[in-house]
Amino acid sequence: MKARAVALKSRPVGMPKTDDFEIIEIDAPAPQDGEIQVKNVCMSVDPYMRGRMYDRKSYVPPFQIGEVLTGGCIGQVTASSHPDFKEGDHVSSSWGWREAFTASTEGIERLGDIAAAPSQYIGAIGMPGMTAYVGLLEVGALKDGETVFVSGAAGAVGSIVGQIAKLKGCTVIGSAGSDDKAQLLKDELGFDYAFNYNDGGIVGHLKEAAPAGIDVYFDNVGAEHLQAAIMCMRPNGRIPLCGAIATYNDTEARPGPNNLSMAIGLGLTLRGFIVSNFMHMAPQFRADMEKWVASGAVTTKETVYQGVEQAPDAFIGLFTGANTGKMIVNF
Repeated sequence: MKARAVALKSRPVGMPKTDDFEIIEIDAPAPQDGEIQVKNVCMSVDPYMRGRMYDRKSYVPPFQIGEVLTGGCIGQVTASSHPDFKEGDHVSSSWGWREAFTASTEGIERLGDIAAAPSQYIGAIGMPGMTAYVGLLEVGALKDGETVFVSGAAGAVGSIVGQIAKLKGCTVIGSAGSDDKAQLLKDELGFDYAFNYNDGGIVGHLKEAAPAGIDVYFDNVGAEHLQAAIMCMRPNGRIPLCGAIATYNDTEARPGPNNLSMAIGLGLTLRGFIVSNFMHMAPQFRADMEKWVASGAVTTKETVYQGVEQAPDAFIGLFTGANTGKMIVNF
C-alpha cells in the first residue's frame, strides 16, 4: 500500500510556515510476523510538537529533517500478522502525520470496538484529556469548591480542565483569544467567568472574577498569563505548568515573570509536568472520561481539517487561534 505523509523539510524559525513541511509518498507493505498494517482515520496536532522541531535535547527526541513526523492518531487495522490484533480493530498509536503505516505492535494500543467517535480518543479520552485530568487533580491537587483559573481555556486541554473543575463544584475562570471563544466558554462549557485576554489587562479580569483570589491556576500559556495569575493567587495556591504556548515561536528570550518572589510569601507550588509520567492514572482517567463524555457531563469541541495535506495548516493554526477545542485532521 502506498500512502501520503508529512515530513519536516526545514526547521521553523519563529512561526512555522507551510514551506517548512513537504508531502511525500511512503510504503505501508503487507505485515510480517508480529506486525499490523493500519489505515489512519484521524490524527492530532498539538502545541508540544513545536518543541520537537528544534534540534535540541528535550523529554522527547527532536524531529529530523526529511523524516515523517509522528504524533497521536487513531486508525483501523487493514491486515494483521499478530494474534492480538484483528482486521477492523481500532488502534491508538503515535504513527500520525501519514495516511497508513505498517509496524510492530510495540507502543500501539488496541481499542477494539470503541465507545465514542474515533477523534475522542486523541481528544477528551486521549492525551489532551488525560493531561487535563492529571494536571488538575493530581498536580494541581484540586479540592472541591475551589476557585480555578485556566488559560488557553478554549483549547483541547483547557476546555476539559474547566469542565472537570465544574464537576468538582469549583468556580471556574477561563481566558481565550477572542470574544466568541470567551462566550462559548460561558454558554456551552459552563465556565463561571471567561474573558478575551486581548481586551484589557489580565489582572483586572481576574480580580473581577475572583476578588478573594485563585486556588489553582492551570497554565497553558505562560508569559503574561503566568505573571498575572501569580498576582492573584491565594495562600498555598497551586500552579500546574502544562504549557507556555505564548513563547513557543519566540526567536529571542522574553523576560520571565518578575513577581516570582510572591510565591515565597504565599507558599505557592509551581510544578511542571509531562502526562506520560502519570500513566498509572490512565485506567481511572479512561473510565471517568468515557463516562463523562457519554453522559454529556463533558462537552467536547473540535476543529477539523480534512486530508493529510492539510496537517501543516492545522498545526500552524494552533498558534494563530484557528482552533476551538481539539484540532483534528481527518483522513
